[in-house]
Amino acid sequence: MSSEQIPFPFKIRPLEDDVQKKIAKDFEGYPNGLASCNHWNFKLAGSVTEEEMENLYNYPLDPRDVWVVTPPKCGTTWSQEMIWLIANDLDYEAAKKPLMPDRWNFIEIAAIMDMEGLAKTVPQGASDAAFDVKDLTGDPNRPSPRFVKSHLPISLNNPRLLDTCKVVYVARNPKDACVSYYNHNRLFRDCGFNGDLELFVEHFMNETIVETPFIEHMIEAWNLRHRPNMCFLFFEDMKKDLRAQLRKVAAFLGKSYSEEQIDKLASHLHIDNFKKNPYVNMEHINASGAVNTDRGSFIRKGKTGDWKNHFTSEMTEKFDKWMAQKMKGCDLKYVEELDHQD
Repeated sequence: MSSEQIPFPFKIRPLEDDVQKKIAKDFEGYPNGLASCNHWNFKLAGSVTEEEMENLYNYPLDPRDVWVVTPPKCGTTWSQEMIWLIANDLDYEAAKKPLMPDRWNFIEIAAIMDMEGLAKTVPQGASDAAFDVKDLTGDPNRPSPRFVKSHLPISLNNPRLLDTCKVVYVARNPKDACVSYYNHNRLFRDCGFNGDLELFVEHFMNETIVETPFIEHMIEAWNLRHRPNMCFLFFEDMKKDLRAQLRKVAAFLGKSYSEEQIDKLASHLHIDNFKKNPYVNMEHINASGAVNTDRGSFIRKGKTGDWKNHFTSEMTEKFDKWMAQKMKGCDLKYVEELDHQD
């Protein structure tokens, strides 16, 4: 691991006052609004500091570590369980611990969570264990091999990342990701979104939600997909043929498993079983009072094409025009529905 500190190359810029007021009104967990933080305006909590971002930019790396990098709600948790088990010789007993912080470090919690908003939205007496920022982040100095989750784009992570560590990147079609993110922001009190989907889609397209924009995030990684240390996956490919993707990730991580072992892992990861797995479904946080449990659970449907059950024709038309503009000149293509999914 290199100890040489790399200067953080981006400025942290607050958004315009009228935009900040709208964010604070619609997202109770973000009374300080948001901040833009790279060359395509990736959004972090308005309370983020340059020191926090410089520390993330210099997050310690080790060649034995494995990272998963995704925009939110693109199959991250599903991929974490898959990657951890493949890398750990399918040790299902050892996997009977919460993904975070026991097995994975989630590095940017402090940069995306507004502590003032958290104090306002999470009930008094909520479990300290659920929202100890340092604890959820995980210990960067825990022994390697470490497993690291980041929703930060490649450009905001350590610039040596793809030269040093194995990185699995997961992309998803933005419509399903948007619906899933809407439910997430309603579920978690620290996000505090109480509006309807139409309002959320407006924020999503205006990129006034923490950890947006999604499309630039995916295009940036897509353009790096041929790097030897990157394995680029689509959520939709996992839904269409999970076993093929398991074999792809196993080969990437230097592992080889029998068809029987792959079948068992596919069954473990099947959405019907995954939803019942307390170690991935954030049940320790559900019990804290920090979640609106009447609005569902952390693991929801895990489907491709569910957006069609939620978007109106007007929303679809606006979203399609917005996406077409964003994707101009890019050969990245999204699958929005499947004839068959596991």
